[in-house]
Amino acid sequence: MQTGTVKFFLESKGYGFIKEDESNQEIFVHVTGLVDKVRENDKVTFEKVEGKKGVNAVNVKKF
Repeated sequence: MQTGTVKFFLESKGYGFIKEDESNQEIFVHVTGLVDKVRENDKVTFEKVEGKKGVNAVNVKKF
């Protein structure tokens, strides 16, 4: 499990980005990868998977 902070999440579009704590990498997150509803600056845990256009965050939960 990785940890990070939600940089932004556009609920109307269903996607956003999480800034990973360990690497400072920005990771794409789609609404289908959320377990909990998230907002900007929420601290989250997540798993990384390889998607069509790069790394995606899935199983995203607030902590």
